[in-house]
Amino acid sequence: MNRIAALTTFLFTLLMASAVWAQGVLIIIDHPHPVPLPRPIPQPSPPAMTYKIKELAMQARVNDQIAQVQVSQSFVNTGSRQMEVSFCFPLPYDGAIDRMTFLVDGKEYDAKLLPAKEARSIYESYVRKNQDPALLEWVGLGMFKTSVFPVPPGAERKVTLKYTQLLRKNHQLTDFVFPLSTAKYTSHPIEKLTLEASIESQQEIKAVYSPSHAINVERPDAKRAIVKLEAKDTIPSNDFRLLYDTADGKLGASVLSYRPDKDEDGFFLLLASPEVKSDKADRPAKTVVFVVDRSGSMSGKKFEQAREAAKFVLNNLREGDTFNIIAYDSVVESFKPELQKYDEATRKAALGFIEGLYAGGSTNIDGALSTAMGMIADNTGPNYVLFLTDGIPTAGETNESKLCASIKSKNSYRSRVIAFGVGYDLNSRLLDRLCRDNHGQSEYVRPDDNIEASVSRLYSKMSSPVMTNVAIKVDVEGSKNSPTNRVYPKDAYDLFSGEQLVQVGRYKKHGSAKIVISGKIGDEEKKYDFPATLVEKSKDQSYAFIEKLWAMRRIGEILEEVDLAGPNDELIKELVALSTKHGILTPYTSYLADDQASAKQLADSSFQLESTRRGLQNLEKAEGTAGVSQRAGKNMYKYAESAPSAPAAGFGGGAQAQAAADGRLATNSFRDIESDRVVTRESVQNAGGQALYKRGRTWIAENAKDVDIETDAKVKKIKQFSDEYFKLVEANSADENTILARQQPGEALVVRLRGDVYCIE
Repeated sequence: MNRIAALTTFLFTLLMASAVWAQGVLIIIDHPHPVPLPRPIPQPSPPAMTYKIKELAMQARVNDQIAQVQVSQSFVNTGSRQMEVSFCFPLPYDGAIDRMTFLVDGKEYDAKLLPAKEARSIYESYVRKNQDPALLEWVGLGMFKTSVFPVPPGAERKVTLKYTQLLRKNHQLTDFVFPLSTAKYTSHPIEKLTLEASIESQQEIKAVYSPSHAINVERPDAKRAIVKLEAKDTIPSNDFRLLYDTADGKLGASVLSYRPDKDEDGFFLLLASPEVKSDKADRPAKTVVFVVDRSGSMSGKKFEQAREAAKFVLNNLREGDTFNIIAYDSVVESFKPELQKYDEATRKAALGFIEGLYAGGSTNIDGALSTAMGMIADNTGPNYVLFLTDGIPTAGETNESKLCASIKSKNSYRSRVIAFGVGYDLNSRLLDRLCRDNHGQSEYVRPDDNIEASVSRLYSKMSSPVMTNVAIKVDVEGSKNSPTNRVYPKDAYDLFSGEQLVQVGRYKKHGSAKIVISGKIGDEEKKYDFPATLVEKSKDQSYAFIEKLWAMRRIGEILEEVDLAGPNDELIKELVALSTKHGILTPYTSYLADDQASAKQLADSSFQLESTRRGLQNLEKAEGTAGVSQRAGKNMYKYAESAPSAPAAGFGGGAQAQAAADGRLATNSFRDIESDRVVTRESVQNAGGQALYKRGRTWIAENAKDVDIETDAKVKKIKQFSDEYFKLVEANSADENTILARQQPGEALVVRLRGDVYCIE
């Protein structure tokens, strides 16, 4: 008797020696006809048996290195026939999970542990039967399997999994993974996704960082942190990963390194964070000058929001800080002629000044910023100029180069200019140049965005500086010269309470290293050092995200250099090489996603250089939608803190736009120049450390892009799902099988594996 079974899986397990995390999924077996896994793509007709994940919620309590996890998933049988389902939980190693409980609508079910050999045969039988390679990601892993329970058509079932797990730890850095990408094999987006991890530690928690997602972090005290992630109508494609650092003292720092080829430079990531709550005596008094545009174009709702933003900044100063407020149109007006000490009296007076401001007149940017710089008379504490404008300079100095040179010459005390560009009617290149010359950064507020929210979000992060003028040096034993290069961010910076520095760079020499972090805490110069190891060669891809994150930031730096200094062939070649190797799309290399182009163009350097050169001419547009879109997009690469291989959230433009607004840009997404919208190209994928490009019905791996499969006799041609195919699967590493799992039935795949090129059809 035929039995229809479907398997659902939640995985939360971390490999001790590999970067691949076992995952599972609902599949359909023993069906009269092959039934591929449900996919988030249009189907020609609804299959008789399919499902959708309605809600997925994860709560974890992490105490030092032990995680207690509860996962609840509600899924609905969207097909027309009853499904008999069983729960499968793949395991990468014995003993990783303890005390696992499995419940369906409150009823507990038994689970049986299957060794890797038996599990492999089950996975391969599913792949053979359903003619769908997706499950190849988990071949070679053991699994838990539960007893069977029915799901009638249209019915909803809530599955709950509870378990305890020992997490991996690298020095002081604890690594926590939740397999969010298991949900990508669903026919519809997840309606509601919530993740929450409560972290408790015997030592103080310093950095809390996710290389995969933008997270919200609450810090109740120095030894606790609460991490939250929420999304709606989303199809996750990345596992959720969380790293947190523990250390006692004023400052904590950890270093991770990744070197896939020992004959080439490696990549490192440094996380540095001060203690969450320092003594008030240690907090340096800061100077904040808020410079707000009140020209005629700001009238109405925009100026009301700008006024509220000024109030927010004012109400979040601390006693001991100094401040002023400057409003400008064609005329520059200050709250007071000089900086004011912040106290209750000056706060109330300044609020009155803000209430009396109104919009009207021209735009004298040079006069406003010159006035701000002239007020700042020392650098014993950090100095910030929050500069808001919605226009181009029309009064005073209007030449872009001269204006920037003028402000830079007047910045005698290393003031940091934080610019907020409002709307599209402004010179975005001018704002970027002002910020680069004056140690700051620019942010762009779209016409429908809330100015107050943008200003308050950024100011909240920088309101409590703990260590200022921070400099970082890496020393490796036996190295006379600096072992690192192309480090980003490369300028001096400040560390703020509750925030962390995420620095990436390259290194030439491996070995034991010492990280020296110096800067000012209060009025004193301080220096701290931390041990680190820069590996000679990585054994797996556990930290491969470091290379991709570095590539994202390097691309941002290249675009900045081209934008402000003009293009040159060396930079264009590097941009093309990084984009192609890592599958990182930009508006200037979006041709990589053209699935109608010829396969030869992937290896045609002259074509790519010329196409990129033409695209970069758009950087000449400094004003309007195209100007703002390009500078905002450039900053998303330059300040990227993660490099997901697909949209962080999104089954539609709204979710993608929100992801972009939060500073998340997937490698196969870019901000379109003309529309200022984030677009995603499914014809570019990343798997197993490889960029994959679709040309027609063929996926071409970056490592095989220079191979002509029609003329090269050395290309090994294999039929998908044949015995030879499964022999290749058995010989592959887990990362290599992840590449094969991306190939859907009816498609071809060209990839280089262990030196040989295969064409799988």
